[in-house]
Amino acid sequence: MSPVPALSPADAEKLANLKSAVSSLTQISDNEKSGFLNLVTRYLSGEAKHVEWSKIQTPTDDVVVPYDKLAPLSEDPAETKKLLDKLVVLKLNGGLGTTMGCTGPKSVIEVRNGLTFLDLIVKQIEALNTKYGCTVPLLLMNSFNTHDDTAKIVEKYSNSNIEIHTFNQSQYPRMVIEDFAPLPCKGNAGKDGWNPPGHGDVFPSLMNSGKLDALLSKGKEYVFVANSDNLGAVVDLKILNHLVQNKNEYCMEVTPKTLADVKGGTLISYEGKVQLLEIAQVPDQHVNEFKSIEKFKIFNTNNLWVNLNAVKRLVEADALKMEIIPNPKEVDGIKVLQLETAAGAAIRFFDRAIGANVPRSRFLPVKASSDLLLVQSDLYTLTDDGYVIRNPARANPSNPSIELGPEFKKVASFLSRFKSIPSIIELDSLKVTGDVYFGAGITLKGNVTINAKSGVKLEIPDGAVIENKDVNGPEDI
Repeated sequence: MSPVPALSPADAEKLANLKSAVSSLTQISDNEKSGFLNLVTRYLSGEAKHVEWSKIQTPTDDVVVPYDKLAPLSEDPAETKKLLDKLVVLKLNGGLGTTMGCTGPKSVIEVRNGLTFLDLIVKQIEALNTKYGCTVPLLLMNSFNTHDDTAKIVEKYSNSNIEIHTFNQSQYPRMVIEDFAPLPCKGNAGKDGWNPPGHGDVFPSLMNSGKLDALLSKGKEYVFVANSDNLGAVVDLKILNHLVQNKNEYCMEVTPKTLADVKGGTLISYEGKVQLLEIAQVPDQHVNEFKSIEKFKIFNTNNLWVNLNAVKRLVEADALKMEIIPNPKEVDGIKVLQLETAAGAAIRFFDRAIGANVPRSRFLPVKASSDLLLVQSDLYTLTDDGYVIRNPARANPSNPSIELGPEFKKVASFLSRFKSIPSIIELDSLKVTGDVYFGAGITLKGNVTINAKSGVKLEIPDGAVIENKDVNGPEDI
């Protein structure tokens, strides 16, 4: 164990009180209790240090490898099978669909043609297993918020040629800011008293669930971790092959920043190590520089490839001390704090860790109904194998920017406002405000704004073609 910086007497007392309170929580395991107390101890000791700006270096192509410089793949299907037999796919499935107005796990939102995120993921891995005769398993890391629903949902895949395993990430108590007591001890017995501690928890949870040892015993060597809502995060043999050839224990997929990604974490070289730099770690006077596309050209997609033996070694040594992200919340008027860590921040603890600078197509997250509009439109097609592929008919490499008003926020209301999704292959930007409904077979091109006057319903008629227009009423169409 590394020595912990001394706590102030006040903090030491907080921690002692917290320890005794946590010991009485019957809802969580001893592993979870010690993991939680470790995190709080690190937080109180104030080890979160700002980065020394002058020491930051731009990583070279050896450290963040351009996609086309990755090691070449063998054409031999037997070699490909060998490679795939080392692989496990893990999707982070802890998030709820609440921001999009859905109950249950976000991964069961229908993305396209009636298929959910999870359906597409299963189709993709099934196709791989069929094509190469391999056995790539799918792991879903759930939170206590998504576990029960997911267990029911995965039953429908029981006839597929793919092993699906689920496990839960840790459950930690939220802390009341005023006195640092666990919220569940204050009579808040429901789910609101707890939080999942961010996806940095994937590594200890893999270990604590017993899944890690089971996978290692089957000869698995690498896990590909990605958010379940990133439609671009498909298995990439080129990346896996490169890691196996070069004995890289960790690879973070990064992609060039656009103006939409200025807040995303980036990879830097720092004191001889590659590490993740998040906006929260940036001193105030450097935030604008951090957001600039000139100096920091790439951002983290959260597609991560990690060596399983290395995970075991580092978790057993308690060496994964990622930066702590304090996340203040309010529950029933009580100000609480939850502490989280991010899986990407673990990069600096692994040997021969690299970034891979991948095409933007590997980052297609669906965070809002505006993203659903993109992936349900003619800008993308869906293959039989469950891959969402961008339409080559669009010349512009970047997607149109889409802003939909609050009337479109929930998936159900979004769907009710489109008879069919408009054609947007030639669209640059769309901004919709107010009570707007779209007919069927509409085409949008260039820069379009549609603004229904307050209290007035605006219907865009079937077959309308709208190009570089501001539409404020039927007379403008």
